[in-house]
Amino acid sequence: MQLFTGVGVALLTLLGPDGDVDLEATGDLAADLAARGMRAVLACGTTGEPATLTPAERHEVIAVVRGAVPAHVPVIAGTGAPTADLAAMLTADAVSAGADAILAWPPAGSADLAGYAALTEYFGAVAAAAQGRPVLAYHFPKVSAPGVPVEALAALPVIGVKDSSGDPNRLLEEITRYPGDTYTGSSALLTLCGPAGGAGAILAAANVEPELCCAAFGGDGAAQRALADVHLAGRAGGPPALKRILAERRGLSALSRA
Repeated sequence: MQLFTGVGVALLTLLGPDGDVDLEATGDLAADLAARGMRAVLACGTTGEPATLTPAERHEVIAVVRGAVPAHVPVIAGTGAPTADLAAMLTADAVSAGADAILAWPPAGSADLAGYAALTEYFGAVAAAAQGRPVLAYHFPKVSAPGVPVEALAALPVIGVKDSSGDPNRLLEEITRYPGDTYTGSSALLTLCGPAGGAGAILAAANVEPELCCAAFGGDGAAQRALADVHLAGRAGGPPALKRILAERRGLSALSRA
């Protein structure tokens, strides 16, 4: 089961002047990005600052995004959590909100246990709660070290991996040695991932430059270079930095709870 090919966006969660989630603005952003070529939308991934959201807010964000984008554009919900029970609960709620697929990072240290048993148990719980919807493993050592080893992926109940490590050697290993789908989370590696045969990308930078992200994934070196400022701003400042760029360019809210 292939979820999508091409470039998807790791969506920002926009806030109103009072600091509450602006569901209308978040949905409008998702709809605009889908119209500009995004093949999938990740709601409540790390770019969406889910740690600052209540469970009810997470549910509402996923639901409004699902209602805002065309039916053929899958909505992926981020449900990574420090425990399998919490991840399963978040996954079940995401499904009830309309998520088409799930992305989950594992608890820190899971891959350090012998035989990757903890990873298998964790993703098994997430897959069960997903009720048949596809699950992607999220390799992001900055959030959950050491992440998901490439050699562990094939035995997990997932259809693919999103790799936000920014490591080109690991990305090449995934594309050539892992039979599932590989999506890069790094907007610096698009001209490697696309031409080398990666399934796609799920990118924070696509909130700001969706067309450039698509062109770079297609192998356009000039587009990859043109993404440098946005990529580096997001890498240094995270979602708040990308919100500031959107505020300057489009008048959207720059507020963040982080």
